[in-house]
Amino acid sequence: MTPTIVYLLRHGEVALAETRRFIGHLDVPLSPRGERQARAQAERLRAREIHGLFSSDLGRAVRTGEIVGAPHGLAPVPVPALREMAMGRWDGLTAMEIRQREPEAFAAWMGDVGRFQFPDGESVPDLLARAWPAFLALVEAHAGRALAIVAHGGTNRAVLCHALGLPLGRLLALGQDYGALTVLERRADRWLLRQLNESPLL
Repeated sequence: MTPTIVYLLRHGEVALAETRRFIGHLDVPLSPRGERQARAQAERLRAREIHGLFSSDLGRAVRTGEIVGAPHGLAPVPVPALREMAMGRWDGLTAMEIRQREPEAFAAWMGDVGRFQFPDGESVPDLLARAWPAFLALVEAHAGRALAIVAHGGTNRAVLCHALGLPLGRLLALGQDYGALTVLERRADRWLLRQLNESPLL
């Protein structure tokens, strides 16, 4: 059986990256460096065969997908279920601001990343419950072929944990840097990790 290849990318660096803000569902654009990262990954994937291209519906993921898909004549199809985790009232705040305003909740998040419920937002299980079915449907629709998916750090980590049979508490052990490429291979119902968090070559 021909394997299905998934080129899973995190969007490029965003305009607020230097402030270390929680951006979740905020729709922030790529920074100039983020655009360069996307172009570098487009070059890396130029010679690969890609039959479908999908992204989160947030602008930073769509724009990364547009750049990555250009050499293949593909435009990303937005999939809202692939959005980043909703961080509720922490969206737009820096870690320092959150620690000052809600020290107990911040400590709870640090102590149990895999299950913590963001205030007025989602938990990682919530994120996985919406993202995994959408991800799997795309993979199954391209069985035996290759597709590219551009999403977010949290979304990609949750999907990877589930595919590889890892507990969600191990989420942060799976690097997902800005603009990075991860490659998954699916054979029947078995997932193989071929590349993890390959940084763009700038």
